[in-house]
Amino acid sequence: MKRRTLLAAGGSALVALGAGWTLTRPDPATGLLPGAAMAQSADGALPEVIEMVLGNPDAPVEVIEYASYTCPHCATFHANQYQALKENYIDTGRIRFVYREVYFDRPGLWASMIARCNNTPEFFFAFSELLYTEQRNWLASGDPATIVEELRRLAKTAGMDDAALDACLSDAAKAEALFTWYQENADRDGITGTPSFLIDGQKYSNMAYDEFAAILDGKLG
Repeated sequence: MKRRTLLAAGGSALVALGAGWTLTRPDPATGLLPGAAMAQSADGALPEVIEMVLGNPDAPVEVIEYASYTCPHCATFHANQYQALKENYIDTGRIRFVYREVYFDRPGLWASMIARCNNTPEFFFAFSELLYTEQRNWLASGDPATIVEELRRLAKTAGMDDAALDACLSDAAKAEALFTWYQENADRDGITGTPSFLIDGQKYSNMAYDEFAAILDGKLG
């Protein structure tokens, strides 16, 4: 199965519509984005990126998914294999499941910023499922302004209001932190496409549910 590849190392800038900031690669000397000093916290640090986790935090097996909200193969995975994994392994407490975003493009980053608006796993995973279910619709136009409006529409159906959305989508410090976090994760774990998985630290590409279950059962004994 083909997988989408990551942006090249010197990839295109990610620009937030109407937010007044541009997201590029950090300066190697400072670790910061150009012009981002005003967006940092008082102590000069970027905000913490919280790991989004489901299942038993003390489970003997950890599964980390790397995925992009704009990746059609990720949407297919979440509509199929993920549902069975959730029922049989996550909800039963047999595995610890971690979801990490990969940013191929601006819409993927915007979607992530909304999903992480209040930094709670409950909203994050519920909104993530909505993003995948409605992926074709909110991405259909290909027009950045229309995509933002479609994302805002989805967020409102999930209970967010305009004030909260404005605050999330204009948070330059959080955008910088997320993009830096994504790059560090991808470089460290050798992520070259989505969906990709780390099962107890070993990398796997997309696979059928039966293959996934066989690996997990083998590790669970």
